[in-house]
Amino acid sequence: MRALIFIDRPAAALAPLDGRYAPALLPIAHQALVRFRLEELIGAGVTDCVFVLCDHADKLEALLGHGERWGARFRFALSRGGEAPSAIWPRINIGDDQPLLVLRADLLAAPSVGPFLEAAQGLSGSTLIGLTDDPRASLLLLRPGHADARALLDVLHWSAPAAPAEVDGLERVDLTEVPLNLLDTLSEYHRANLDLVTGRIPGLSADGRELALGLKVGRRAVIAPRSLRQGQAYIGDNSRVSAEAELLGEAVICRDVVVDRAATVSDSVILPHSYIGELVAVNNAIVAQDLLIRVDTGAVLKIADAFLLGRLGGEEATWKAGGVLDRLLGVLLLVLSLPLWLVALIAAALESGGGQADAGGKGGLLRREVLIGNRAHASVAGRVVASDTDYAFTAWRIDTGIPVLATLPRLLALISGDLRPVGVSPLTPEEAEARTEDWQRVRDQAPVGLIGPTQLNLPVDAPFEERLMSDAFYAGQRGTLADLGLLWSGILALFGRRAWQRPGERSMEQAGADGGGA
Repeated sequence: MRALIFIDRPAAALAPLDGRYAPALLPIAHQALVRFRLEELIGAGVTDCVFVLCDHADKLEALLGHGERWGARFRFALSRGGEAPSAIWPRINIGDDQPLLVLRADLLAAPSVGPFLEAAQGLSGSTLIGLTDDPRASLLLLRPGHADARALLDVLHWSAPAAPAEVDGLERVDLTEVPLNLLDTLSEYHRANLDLVTGRIPGLSADGRELALGLKVGRRAVIAPRSLRQGQAYIGDNSRVSAEAELLGEAVICRDVVVDRAATVSDSVILPHSYIGELVAVNNAIVAQDLLIRVDTGAVLKIADAFLLGRLGGEEATWKAGGVLDRLLGVLLLVLSLPLWLVALIAAALESGGGQADAGGKGGLLRREVLIGNRAHASVAGRVVASDTDYAFTAWRIDTGIPVLATLPRLLALISGDLRPVGVSPLTPEEAEARTEDWQRVRDQAPVGLIGPTQLNLPVDAPFEERLMSDAFYAGQRGTLADLGLLWSGILALFGRRAWQRPGERSMEQAGADGGGA
């Protein structure tokens, strides 16, 4: 059976979320809104679907694909925004040799497709309409030989729904008892999430396992049951809630979220890839990364301090594997640095006495090291979130104490895409694993770079926590102009004494300065 599915409603009413989501893409606990209707259709045997898109059409196409994962076939048509379905119909070119189900999938409704199709089997009309409390949630079934569909389609027009026209062969099915949430406002969107998780929408529930009474969690979610002080909560895939955080009332934490120590989330919805900082209290709100939206007052606050609310990468992060320009820059820098490689190898030979490297890569001219970069292994491609070690790559270090010479091989990682030109300092897998505080992962919202404030301003032997703090501060303040400034500073630093000074020499110099001032 075929379906014509409208997911083209304007997103402006849901501002400020409209900049990131089409209504059909809005997260409802564990998945995007459109998937609830889609899974219902697939379960009813509807596998040939045409989707009508408008805002964020590219993201919707990427989410849905061509239907292979559902054993279905998907095609797409574009709406110009606010168009009546009757105006779109002639452009879609769907034949009438098979029954066609027409509906919207950018709203939340209790399962009704199956009951509607079952009721239709006992009716002989060429056109059937399942009327709901709001006409926009209605279902249309057009059988071969039906009357002109344009007379009925506008009942689904989001901006100006029309009453069902009287056409030949029309029969009606009463669906007015089907619970609906149209997500017309941010308050309704907030309520849809809470209703789903608390079981107030018959036939729908959030995917996950019951960790404790009232607490459901997704895959690889981390939370201590005692964090749920009262009420009900859902914790999505890959999210982490500190054991010292508190969840109160009804709370929905979507996938890939971090809630830090002593934070409180009450009657709120936290959207994917958001960071809730230490001691932050979120009450009756929607959090979308750095946006705090109060549902009761409508107030929208953009939080500039990444230690309070921040973004944890995800689908909007454009900084993972380096792009073509980054790699070309790496090739250029490698060519320009070729004379330095000879100097570096001579310095390493003099310092090591010409010894051979052992099995661990130590003791020779080159030292092998494993670092966490930006490029995921092919084996984890397509996963929502990979672990730190899934971004590990093998790098080399010239075994000399002169910093600028020792790190020359990292230019190869820039060419491969494992490093970006500017970003936070690379960590070893052991260092990444040693991060025990949630604030220490704020740095993960920035790329791993060849140079950055930490690499330029801190000594190589700076304490681990000091490096993490520097990276986290950079991650919260980074921007294009700032990164260009850092790139220029990195070039100038090549001609400074610090880049050529061994850590021990700096320590002795600093000690002498302290002694001279005593």
